[in-house]
Amino acid sequence: MRHLSFAVYMDRRKIATYAVVAFVLGSLLGGAMWNFGIYTPEPPLPAPSFGSLKRFSSYEELKTFLKTRSTGVSVRLYADIGGAKFAVPLAESAATAADFVPDFSGTNIQVEGVDEADFVKTDGEYIYLASGKAVIIVKAYPPEEAEVVSRLELNRTVGDLFVNGDKLVVFLPVSMDYYWCPWGRSVPPGSEPSTTIQIYDISDRTSPTLDMSVTVDGCYSNSRMIGGYVYAVTSQPAYLYNDTEVDLPTIRSGECVVEVEPPSIYYANYSDSFYAFTNIVAVNVQDAGEPFTHETFLLGVTSNLYVSPSHIYMTSPWWPDDEANGMYGTMVHKIRVEEGRIEYVAYGSVPGWVLNQFSMDEHEGYFRIATTNGHVSRGGSSSTSNVYILNSSLGIVGGVEGLAPGERIHSARFMGSRCYLVTFRKVDPLFVIDLSDPESPRVLGKLKIPGYSDYLHPYDEIHLIGVGKETVEAEEGDFAWYQGVKISLFDVSDVSKPRELVKFEIGDRGTDTPVLRDHKAFLFSRSKHLLVLPVLVAEIDPEAYSGSVPPNAHGDYVYQGAYVFSVSLADGIQLRGRITHLDEGDDLLKSGFYFESEYSVERALYIDEVLYTISNGMIKMNNLDDLEEINSVELT
Repeated sequence: MRHLSFAVYMDRRKIATYAVVAFVLGSLLGGAMWNFGIYTPEPPLPAPSFGSLKRFSSYEELKTFLKTRSTGVSVRLYADIGGAKFAVPLAESAATAADFVPDFSGTNIQVEGVDEADFVKTDGEYIYLASGKAVIIVKAYPPEEAEVVSRLELNRTVGDLFVNGDKLVVFLPVSMDYYWCPWGRSVPPGSEPSTTIQIYDISDRTSPTLDMSVTVDGCYSNSRMIGGYVYAVTSQPAYLYNDTEVDLPTIRSGECVVEVEPPSIYYANYSDSFYAFTNIVAVNVQDAGEPFTHETFLLGVTSNLYVSPSHIYMTSPWWPDDEANGMYGTMVHKIRVEEGRIEYVAYGSVPGWVLNQFSMDEHEGYFRIATTNGHVSRGGSSSTSNVYILNSSLGIVGGVEGLAPGERIHSARFMGSRCYLVTFRKVDPLFVIDLSDPESPRVLGKLKIPGYSDYLHPYDEIHLIGVGKETVEAEEGDFAWYQGVKISLFDVSDVSKPRELVKFEIGDRGTDTPVLRDHKAFLFSRSKHLLVLPVLVAEIDPEAYSGSVPPNAHGDYVYQGAYVFSVSLADGIQLRGRITHLDEGDDLLKSGFYFESEYSVERALYIDEVLYTISNGMIKMNNLDDLEEINSVELT
């Protein structure tokens, strides 16, 4: 951890080709090496040998490392670059003693106390929306007085936001498509990929003022806010330019410019197909006078991020020496964070690849991670799924492996001493796994039903909500046809016999919800019995078919908007109504297989007893009791 000091800016602009390479999720490790039980001391994959993390002694050593350690494998990038991802249950804010603030919903986050950036935020009185190259601030409560109070115009597309009291954090990331395109598209002269973090004083919401701006080289990967500090992660290619030069990361804030030198870069001493500088920057949101801190790591490309209140866990894929045989693993790097301090702690490795942040968890000093080995395809599958438990030094102490041969993980949820895992190929097994003994985890039960869940959310300690797709098994092969969106309520009180209490299906094949890919689009409140999902509905006209409708038939789009449900154990899942921002004259049927509109509802939140649905073009307010419209605010 270092505080920045003033330094001379070295203008090293050049034309560069960023050859983007990473990993292909195919032909991976197959077969079971552990069998539903106690971890054996024999490692399932040879661990990469890179000893303790080191720092380069010189610029020449860095160049030699990149020249000799890169495997030169050219494969397409599939890592989650660009912010593509919760309290249990969703945290609901209470009124403060100083000024009345109504009960309101926050962003659907994974870990309580660790906020995640999103393009919509609220503080219970105002709504903040990133829209194009602007941030729009709307006085949202009371709804009858709702109006746009300010529009912050910026010179580049706005990414995600944080709100912390009277401070607004704005991310201005580079375009992933422009800078991280596969097969080596060139960066234009005088332009390097960078991410800018801007902090605004919004004590006067009608006139935000810039407090601080920090620009970090690299594409925006992810971020979290813990207390008053924002931790941002960027990633930039590390390679030899013309076989002689390396573009080193640079961080700028006002007149302060620091180029990260090799002696301050940590590196992992193993060969990789693609090296990247991973930069972590910590900024005090409330005190613009406090110098930001940063660390840089030369690792494989960072693919997923899990953050607890005290640690950041970064994963990156790796191939051992027998890569040609499909051997594949995931490196995990553990970094301690506290009040802006950043300290590397440990590394470890596990077999297989990680789906997303919900496949990871920290609990009582242990790190738990779910992975899939091998590949899944209609032509044949070699996959199995696994759960590993690592100690505080990231050494594996226990694991369950060999789950669901031929399938892959679609969703995972760690809740205390349990892990709930959904795998899928033709039917959906929901596994209940006991992790109470870290050295001897075990499968307690499983449920097989049609369809699958891409997202699992706790209803309470013994019930889960799943959002995914209904499916129909194909007669012509070992796979299933996806159908409409399915919402399930699971009962796991009897761990040996989990049950699907009730399900609700929306639309036909082609129906979609962003919740399948982005948990922040999911709004749930158990106390209000409220569940809201944005949905694009596709329906099939059976009259268009002479016989029965084939399972691979795709419906036409007929509706886009928010589906509002009542959810309870007594009454199950009941549709209360729908809210759309589209005019009746909008013809969804002309959209073909792709629909896009600035009035597509993408988020929902509540303040007091009012439901707010949000698109890029509008915020609409409806009474939570009867869904009657109260007001709407145009944003365009």
